[in-house]
Amino acid sequence: MDVKEIYDAKERLKGHIKETPVVYAPNLGEDVYLKVEVLQDTGSFKLRGAYNKIATLTDEEAEKGVVACSAGNHAQGVAKSATERGIRSIICMPYHAPLSKVQATRNYGAEVELVKDSFDDAAAYAAKLSKEEGFTFIAPFDDEKVIAGQGTIGLEILEKLPDTDIIVAPIGGGGLISGIALAAKSINPNIKIIGVQTKISPSMYESIKEGKILTVKGGSTIADGIAVKTPGKLTFDIVKEYVDEIVLVTEGEISSAILTLLEKNKIITEGAAASTVAALMYKKFNHKGKKVCCVLSGGNIDVTRVSKVIEKGLYKTNRRMELKIKLNDQPGEMTRMTKLLEREGANIVKIGQNIDVVGDTIDAMIVNLVIDTKDKAHQEQIITALNQDFYVFKANYNDTQF
Repeated sequence: MDVKEIYDAKERLKGHIKETPVVYAPNLGEDVYLKVEVLQDTGSFKLRGAYNKIATLTDEEAEKGVVACSAGNHAQGVAKSATERGIRSIICMPYHAPLSKVQATRNYGAEVELVKDSFDDAAAYAAKLSKEEGFTFIAPFDDEKVIAGQGTIGLEILEKLPDTDIIVAPIGGGGLISGIALAAKSINPNIKIIGVQTKISPSMYESIKEGKILTVKGGSTIADGIAVKTPGKLTFDIVKEYVDEIVLVTEGEISSAILTLLEKNKIITEGAAASTVAALMYKKFNHKGKKVCCVLSGGNIDVTRVSKVIEKGLYKTNRRMELKIKLNDQPGEMTRMTKLLEREGANIVKIGQNIDVVGDTIDAMIVNLVIDTKDKAHQEQIITALNQDFYVFKANYNDTQF
């Protein structure tokens, strides 16, 4: 693939996408910046690749219409781009896709086909429509025009921060990082490109490690935007040549990054986007003394999951913990315990009790608590206080579980 395609895409996209800001994030490090693609129209970088592909269709292709398969961001990018050009678009979405994303796709002018049962079934149906009806299939990542559109992000980063040492980007199928790597390395061959995947769905990581395209089992992840089981052929070749390192992050680390970005930077991100900041926060790669730019690829987080993300993030950052404390079922015992927690500065969020049905003592009960804490040192202080008062208890905090 010729890097000229990316420069052509940049001209093509002018006036049709936002040139999103690069902002300084000192809370994440002394020389850390964020490419805030969450502010893109449709809330995701996917608009760039979709628009570039649709803008280059022939009149004959445009007249027949386009079809795509997506659970969210790509769907909205294709829908908006097609509508802007006056092209019919059909988006095949899994039956259980979030209603907010289904409605957003319809609002951009697409016809949505909900397909039972899985994403793979929706993809198969999209392929069937393309073959039978003559619609042009708009691939989510394994397409040169799509990759070129995404690569304009790399050009924008280096226009604003020409001395960037490291760009960190999420990897699903590989379209985003392929475009960024091609663009950035054409300007500065010494720049490092770091890709981030989840431990649950490490398809590109495993493929690069083994030297061939592999399919991973995958699973439920907060970073659904990069939960791709099989990377693209074109993107695999580009990543193999131009991406310096791929690292993996956990669900807890991503949740912690989402919480940090929300609380400290006032930016709402989806899991895939926050994966880059998670990799930075949890030191998955060496960036000491380097100027780093993390790509925040999108902000279309399902609002029904936000509370779960915050809860997981609070545990991961040592600001929430659970306790199971064994007490004698006698007057004053509960008060004595809660006063100890009050004295240690813990805030009780939830409390409940049950009879200790498995213990030997007839009058024992188990008190289940969720408490807010300040940090890891504060949690250890509470554990010490409970031990000093001879409480029998179990604690669940951060990576320590019952």
